[in-house]
Amino acid sequence: MLSRSVIAAALLVVLPVANSLAQTIYPLDRAEILTGSRFDLKVEFPGTVDPFAVKVTINGEDAAKVFGKPPQLTADEDGSGQLAYWLKQVSLPKAGKITVEALAGNQKSIVTWEAFDTPKGRVTKNVILFIGDGMSIAHRTAARMLSKGIAEGRYGGELAIDDMPYMALVSTAGSDSIVTDSANSMSAYTTGHKSCVNAMGVYCAKNKGTLDHPKVETIAELVKRKLGLAIGVVTNTEIEDATPAAMVAHTRRRSDYDDIVKFFHDAQPDVMMGGGTPNFLPGSNADGRRKDETDYLAKFRAAGYAFATTSTEMMALAAKPETTKLLGLYNPLNIDGVLDRKFLKQGLVAKYPDQPDLTDQVRASLQILSRNEKGFLLMVESGRIDKYSHSLDWERAVYDTIMLDNAVKIAKDFAEKSNDTLIIVTPDHAHPISLIGTYDDVGGDSLRDKLALYDKAKFPSYSAPDAEGYPSSVWVSRRLAVVFAAFPDHCDAGKPYVAGENVPAVPAPEAPGAAVDPTAKKVMVANEENCKIPGAARRLGNLPITADRGIHSGDDVVLTAMGPGAEAFHGRIDNTRVFRAMAVALGLGN
Repeated sequence: MLSRSVIAAALLVVLPVANSLAQTIYPLDRAEILTGSRFDLKVEFPGTVDPFAVKVTINGEDAAKVFGKPPQLTADEDGSGQLAYWLKQVSLPKAGKITVEALAGNQKSIVTWEAFDTPKGRVTKNVILFIGDGMSIAHRTAARMLSKGIAEGRYGGELAIDDMPYMALVSTAGSDSIVTDSANSMSAYTTGHKSCVNAMGVYCAKNKGTLDHPKVETIAELVKRKLGLAIGVVTNTEIEDATPAAMVAHTRRRSDYDDIVKFFHDAQPDVMMGGGTPNFLPGSNADGRRKDETDYLAKFRAAGYAFATTSTEMMALAAKPETTKLLGLYNPLNIDGVLDRKFLKQGLVAKYPDQPDLTDQVRASLQILSRNEKGFLLMVESGRIDKYSHSLDWERAVYDTIMLDNAVKIAKDFAEKSNDTLIIVTPDHAHPISLIGTYDDVGGDSLRDKLALYDKAKFPSYSAPDAEGYPSSVWVSRRLAVVFAAFPDHCDAGKPYVAGENVPAVPAPEAPGAAVDPTAKKVMVANEENCKIPGAARRLGNLPITADRGIHSGDDVVLTAMGPGAEAFHGRIDNTRVFRAMAVALGLGN
């Protein structure tokens, strides 16, 4: 029971509004919490609350006594008509079942947690976590066909991501939805806690401020605090994007790029690579996009970071023995995908011709991170698999899947030298994408005539792959028929988009003289440029009419792994178990 002096000091008013809702406890029911990891315990008491009747217990003992600190109480927090009870940055000292009970008058809520420990000592020195963002089964299958070839029903080789001894199905649902985005799905990997869409490193409470929600420690923060490991965050998206940001950020809104850059600066990973330069620059800078005047490029340099803007600079800096911290920003937006960089020269390639391939980013990262004798944690994301799948551009997505596979091969070669590295390859979520046959131009003029199914679906006529596994052209007469199950109105020609990334739908033109509501969502219609392609079929969308692109799906995804600790991956697991496996392999418990 809270003392009257604590209540008197912290709580000035009793909430005036009656409410029959029970209180909410964070972390939520069935949370799995690593012993020694830090988190915020919050209880939200709705309605009229007698402060002297508030009681929060951990296995029957007063929570404040268990954690050795007084709670913070806030009446009418954020004007929400609730009393907030906080115990911030606490940790559980030992493993076991935890029952948390929150009482206020006749209202009671109970949640149970599992506190888990890890064996003493570490079974691995390093962990490399590869994320194929949105990578689904069809991406892997198509990548294998294009990069290894297929004849008489047999592939010409194995993908590096498939040739691994351990495999699991991963379920990705979040705390608020059966279909996740990259923020909360990646947050489950980095914290071991479920979160909600658009959030990372937090539980989604009723707080109005995006940075004010109950926080949970990330694995990057844990390994730096407890083991002194080097940290690498590598992506071909903007570095502030959800997947890389979830390594360090604690925010309810993934789009707050300014805050995310600050989180990166606070955490100071040893290696950071991606796009997204403008949010490092003050708003007054011609290239800046920040809402303040902080120059984070200057701050990172002052913190001892070498800075690279091209692949050439990156490799030269990584080769120097004195380089232990590197910030690489190679594009103001996302790094261009491999199909555009190596073959089509579309996107921003003309303006930024020396952007690195994900393979070179991994080579440079391993050089730098290996200089820490205690080991390292490296996260590598092939993020445009997801972005190209949103734009229904499967060829670009699959070429970036092949690029991810090449990067994994480099990591496997590194790991073979000493067998002290756990390698995990997993998507964060799926897309509704399937390979259903081939499009054969000899079949006729319309897309339906070209579509060959079952015994008519002969092997595609892509050229033999080059040394990196890429066919030299995607413009061939018999192509894979890869289709999406969720889409806006669009026109589909069953052909690759060689002039640039696909734009499936565009805003409908305003009627002449119509009043424009700036708050209204635009109605999206098919991009008529695609409709002009010979043989294109007009597709009536099955998504809401405001959708301009494809969406994620709630399908399970396939994880593969190898190295010390990889035996944790088998059967079907929740996405939070990826964190748990890494924590166990690194011995992060008390």
